[in-house]
Amino acid sequence: MNALKTLLVSATLLVFSQGAWAAFDDDLSQVQTKWAMVNYETEGDAQEKAFEELVKHCVAFVEQYPDRAEAYIWRGIVQSSFAGAKGGLGALGLAKDAKASFEKAIELDKNALSGSALTSLGTLYAQVPGWPIGFGSDKKAKKLFQESLAINPAGIDVNYFYAQFLYDERDYSAALAHLKKAQNAPSRPGREKADEYRQEEVAQLLAKVEKKLKRRNK
Repeated sequence: MNALKTLLVSATLLVFSQGAWAAFDDDLSQVQTKWAMVNYETEGDAQEKAFEELVKHCVAFVEQYPDRAEAYIWRGIVQSSFAGAKGGLGALGLAKDAKASFEKAIELDKNALSGSALTSLGTLYAQVPGWPIGFGSDKKAKKLFQESLAINPAGIDVNYFYAQFLYDERDYSAALAHLKKAQNAPSRPGREKADEYRQEEVAQLLAKVEKKLKRRNK
């Protein structure tokens, strides 16, 4: 009888766990879809307002799933995207919030979402001004990109953002190699819109890199 009770409890917990995972995946998918729409298809004041609302949603998302690295990753992505849309010194607070989100995600699971927290934090370090204005650091950015590449060498985002970093460093040959990898990156189920727009960004940066290399080789 005790064995039967244990089996029933285990089965109940398994069903509950599967339901919780499905609910989390649905919530995560909604955040990803909303971000792509706001980031790529909304502009100006409407975009800032939409990002502000999405940040609030992601704060609640983290509160609901405080032990899931993915929730912190997406809170950070939305915060950093909002900072980019906002621009100027007023965006620095959001960038710092995003940094904290990514650091927490790495603490929980640096491999979550194929190392996305490492990629995103690396991008922040690359784009935010350095001391005394901000916390930017090319050295830290490069280290984080390389850590992320070790986890997901074929990923579209890490190869694109690392290529952007290398372009800014004027290492055009290395940037070209990573852009080629980004072009051939496997598609991400449920992220079709994001993949489509990212590939457009890859193509735009690739054209700039090839132009630089052509001038250099004359």
